[in-house]
Formats: sequence, structure tokens, C-alpha cells
Amino acid sequence: MNKIIFTEEFCQPENLRPFTLTRQLQDIRIGILTIREKWEKMLGIPSFDKKEDDYKDLDRSVHPGEAATDSTCFLINGNILPTPGLVKKINKLKNGEFITAQGREGIVFRFTNKEVKEKHKIQVRKAVIFDEEINAIYFPWDIFKMNDRAIRQDFELLTKKRKSQPISKTNKVTRPSNIFIAKGARVEHSILNASEGPIYIGKNAEVMEGCIIRGPVALCEGACLKMGTKVYPATTVGPYSVVGGEIKNSVLFGYSNKAHDGYLGDSVIGEWCNLGAGTTNSNLKNTAAEVKVWTPKGEKNAGVKCGVMMGDYSRTAVNTAINTGTVIGVCCNVFGSGLTPKYIPSFSWGSEGVKRYELEKAFTDIQNWKKLKRHSITDSEMKILTYIFEHY
Repeated sequence: MNKIIFTEEFCQPENLRPFTLTRQLQDIRIGILTIREKWEKMLGIPSFDKKEDDYKDLDRSVHPGEAATDSTCFLINGNILPTPGLVKKINKLKNGEFITAQGREGIVFRFTNKEVKEKHKIQVRKAVIFDEEINAIYFPWDIFKMNDRAIRQDFELLTKKRKSQPISKTNKVTRPSNIFIAKGARVEHSILNASEGPIYIGKNAEVMEGCIIRGPVALCEGACLKMGTKVYPATTVGPYSVVGGEIKNSVLFGYSNKAHDGYLGDSVIGEWCNLGAGTTNSNLKNTAAEVKVWTPKGEKNAGVKCGVMMGDYSRTAVNTAINTGTVIGVCCNVFGSGLTPKYIPSFSWGSEGVKRYELEKAFTDIQNWKKLKRHSITDSEMKILTYIFEHY
């Protein structure tokens, strides 16, 4: 069987922190699906991760030589989003060939065990130039900036040859042909406007009464919009997340809550996060100037609009006011008066980043939150979080 092997080697994953502290690049959600899920669906083959000999090597991690013993493999950069044109080009590759685009080094390699010369060395013979646009994420804000396009592509991929559930007559609907409601989803007494982009309501998701949705919007499996929620375009509510208030051009990866009033805009929220009631972020400076955002290599311009980038397992207290272009690390408990600092390190207790969250207490609190959604903290999660606590 053919296989995908994802690699972070040439992608500078550190630039996508805090999200790449706890996951591989390819497990970032953008649009409806994660990057991994997109590739698996479009190529129709399973995926694995190239073993990097670091703390994120888990069950799916393999050495290319091991994976290629009985298979043809495609080594793919983890930050590249597939497109129909790129997939078509990949399907024409021969063993030992690789794809380059826009002056980059190789982004996709096809190989068998014959091309594996050493543990980390693959022999390639020919470059194939791809002259269409490459969609790739390099910084956290790329996720929400590319989310409109990603939702549209995923909607087409996921709804092809599938039939939507009927839309209840209690709803006010514009362009119903651009709306897909999966099995088990419930949508009543709401306004759904798909005139400018598709609306995807996933399996067993719920849209409570009085919600206003303007596509493109994705509500993934088991997610919930609470009563009166206003959802603007380019928004993804990940699996089993709960959202209320006002949200615009933002991505919640999954299992996170913004369950009450407050504004979330031009932002990315990781998994197992909770925004306390009234939490609101700024996404535009009073001067309307470029927003500078923390990265491990110094501040970078993220454009005129940029909200909050929040790592997994982090939470805010009620009425937290989040500054423009704020980065909140992994497993932070954010509280305090006034606007938050622009950068809050991982395992901060309070917004100033002075006091650290105790590791064992962090595990206990994560377990308590996960119980609310009938999950438990895993050994792999504790291993990864321990490494982050000790090294970042």
C-alpha cells in the first residue's frame, strides 16, 4: 500500500508556536479538516510522520527506510495544503522524482526502498516543476488568513456525492444549495446566509435558536453554537467545541469553549481551551497600524488585523481583555486586570508570566476539563507537556 510520510524538516515549525509545541504541523486544523486529513482524503492513502528523534515522535512516527520496505512513499512537507492541481501532479510522479514550486526546494518526494540510501537520506533524480500557487502556512496568523479558502475547498471535498439533511423550515435561509447539514445535526430557528460562501454543519453538531451565520463557516462534528451566537465568515468551530457571543474569521481547533458573550476575531484557539465569560480580544490597533506579533525569532508583522493565538490547554478568567496580536502559550491560566501582555509564556499562572503553573496541578486541571467532554488525559499528552514544561 502507498503511504504518505509527513516531514517538518524544511518547514521551520518553531515559527508556528504555540501550536507546534504540542502537535505536528500536519495536525493543524484549517478549513474543516486538518492538513493530514486533507491529504489522506485527496490522495486516498494513509499517513505517517517522519521520525525526527524528538519529544513529538509518537506511534505514527517512522523512518523513511522502514516505511518504504514494502511501499511506495510520498514524503510531503507538513505545512503544505493540498490542491486538486498539486494532487494531480503528485499522481504523475515516478520513483525518485520530486516536486518544486516557486523557487522552493522539494515539497513532495516519491520514493521506494531503492531510493533510500541512509537512515535520513533519500536519493532523488529529477525535479518536476509545479507552476501553480502553493498554499502553505508559515506563521500562526496564516491559519485564519487562509481559512476562507480552506473552508471552500474542504466543503467541496466533503460534500461531493453526498446528500445534505433537509433544512428545517423554522430557519431563514439564503442559497440552501450552498448549505450542508450532516447526519444527526440539529439546526432550528436560525438565520443561515450562504450567498457569499458555504455553510457546513457537521455530524451531531447543534445550532441553537437565534443564531446568525454568514458563510463560509464550518461547524465540525459535535460542535455547538449557543443561542443567539453571531458567526461571521471564515470561521471554523472545531469538533466538540462550544461557541457563543460573536466570532469572526477565527479557528478553534477542537474541544474548546467560548461559550458566552464576548468577541473573538482574527484568532486561532488550540484544543482544550476555555475562554471565560465576557472574554474579548482586540484584533485592530487604535492607530490601525500593522500588528506586530511575538515569534521565537522576534516580532513579525501580521497585517492590520490580528487577534489572539492561544496554545492548547490554556484558559482565561471572566472578562479577560486580550490585547491585539497576543500570543498565549500552552497550558496557561490567564487572569489579571487591564489588557493582557502581548506574549504570555507556556505554563503561566496569571497574565504576567511571573508565576508558573505547577506541572502536577496542570495535569489535574486538564483532567478535570477533559472529564466534562468524557475524555481523559493520555500518557502521550503528559509526556509532551512535561517536555514543554522543562524546556520552554
